[in-house]
Amino acid sequence: MATANQAPIRAATPADLTLLVLLAAVWGSAFMAIKIAVPETGPVWLVALRASIGFLALLPWALYRGWVWPADAREWGMVVALALFNVLIPFFLISWAQQSLHSSTTALLMGSGPLIALLLAHATSHDDKMNLLKLVAVVLGFSGVATVLGVAAFSGLSGKLLPQAAALLASASYVFSGTLVRRIASIPPVRLSTLVLGTAASLFVPIALLTSGPLPELSQKGWTAIVYLGLFPTGLAYILRYQLVRAIGLSVFAHVGNMIPLFGVLFGVALLGEPLTATLAIAAALIFSGLAAARLGSRAKAS
Repeated sequence: MATANQAPIRAATPADLTLLVLLAAVWGSAFMAIKIAVPETGPVWLVALRASIGFLALLPWALYRGWVWPADAREWGMVVALALFNVLIPFFLISWAQQSLHSSTTALLMGSGPLIALLLAHATSHDDKMNLLKLVAVVLGFSGVATVLGVAAFSGLSGKLLPQAAALLASASYVFSGTLVRRIASIPPVRLSTLVLGTAASLFVPIALLTSGPLPELSQKGWTAIVYLGLFPTGLAYILRYQLVRAIGLSVFAHVGNMIPLFGVLFGVALLGEPLTATLAIAAALIFSGLAAARLGSRAKAS
């Protein structure tokens, strides 16, 4: 249990929870954008473009604020690990899986993150331990996910084993990377996000060229989806992610994963004219009750 290099966490505030909801909305929209873009780019080029656009979007601000390099070899190793486990591996696995899985099914599988995060945070930190309220929060949140997606989503999980496993591995990869964020305390969140995305892009653009050839010609719709992915679910979202994990800890932050499927349905209501049902209202109540329990759990003395 290495803790010397971790910045201390605090109880989640209403502002923190508001940012969690905003982040869930942004990430919830990413599944639709991936579904639009990946048939045109393939998963490898989609990852390379998404990381590159996110890096270029953040670079001017990072340079304006003053570039910060990792302090030593240990921090460089953490940056490379973040590029792998927080960008390249999950981006590729999700993009590959969504070639055959529905967005709602992918979101359901990604909703396994909070449980993984609860266990990892308990094992790898000194101040983000499991307690009864945090366990209740996970149960409530995942119950909300199950409610909003319904039995049909679970029945859709039969077959397509490899894409399902890819989505679960992507969720685990995101959670594992969260245990690393608090160990890079010397680089502010925006500059850390920029460095990680730049490292990821420099690794994956050559891989895309070698394995998939030149970038294929894309439609305007495809470019719009890719630019959106790079600017918002990647650039903006990664700033918020690093800031929040450092501030409130991994186990509370991970409840953002419970809200992502909810926002997927809300976007369907707003953009596709789908009905707003009682099921959706019940799911929202469960998910936000989980957030409230997570906040109380972060204030309680670790068990």
